[in-house]
Amino acid sequence: MSAAEKLGLIAGGGDLPAAVAARCDALGRPVFVIRLAGFADEHLAHWPGAEFGMAQIGAILKALKTERCTTVCLAGIVNRPDFKTLKPDFKGATLLPGIVAAASKGDDALLRKILSVFEAEGFAVEGADDILGGDTLGAGALGAVSPTEEQLGDLKKALHVAEKSGELDIGQGAVVCDGLVLAVEAQEGTDAMLTRVAGLSADLRGAVDSPRGALGKAPKPIQDLRVDMPVIGPRTVEKAAAAGLAGIGGVAGRLILIDRAAIVETANRLGLFVWGEDR
Repeated sequence: MSAAEKLGLIAGGGDLPAAVAARCDALGRPVFVIRLAGFADEHLAHWPGAEFGMAQIGAILKALKTERCTTVCLAGIVNRPDFKTLKPDFKGATLLPGIVAAASKGDDALLRKILSVFEAEGFAVEGADDILGGDTLGAGALGAVSPTEEQLGDLKKALHVAEKSGELDIGQGAVVCDGLVLAVEAQEGTDAMLTRVAGLSADLRGAVDSPRGALGKAPKPIQDLRVDMPVIGPRTVEKAAAAGLAGIGGVAGRLILIDRAAIVETANRLGLFVWGEDR
């Protein structure tokens, strides 16, 4: 998309929305941020935008059109809501039955349904990775640390587990240590999964002074990568280190990096590898 086209950023939680908005600033590209109430971080108010409930679909579409946005990007963490508690506007009420029906088929079907709403209104959909300049993990080691043969074996198994989990529309990540699956990511997200691993018995996992095991993140084979490509940032590296892991990895070209330089600095400082598995 042209840098002149105004972006409507539909923002959930986490670091990704701010990274996308900052990239627009760097490109001189106008951006309008739809902050989803209860999910979007407060600092997103730094950019022009407005806050709406996730079921206020009519109001969101009207705001995007009023601001003359031509494209949209959905970025950030949005947990599946209790649909019975939502307070939709008129447009939202007309679309909600179809959205609920899609949600019953899994997260991927839900995301595709939401994308179709924006596309039906004439908006083009952009992936966060495209806006960020395709800043995804490349093949091999990112930073000064490379995995040992044993660590790489754990990572490959973690990626395999993550992919199999993704086929069932469960999650994008898994943690493996010494060949043992310690955790599979579901609705709680990567940070919460790593916190769960940190709470496991010390004989199952590594420690800060003797790290073992790896976190693998892989896209669901059925998902639309414009919306839900896996992401890591410096905080992911810190959480992995706190859980006693030796490193993090993903499928080369299919793992978004939020602040590459900070990821490298954090990984080098903590002695973790970050590895892109070439497929």
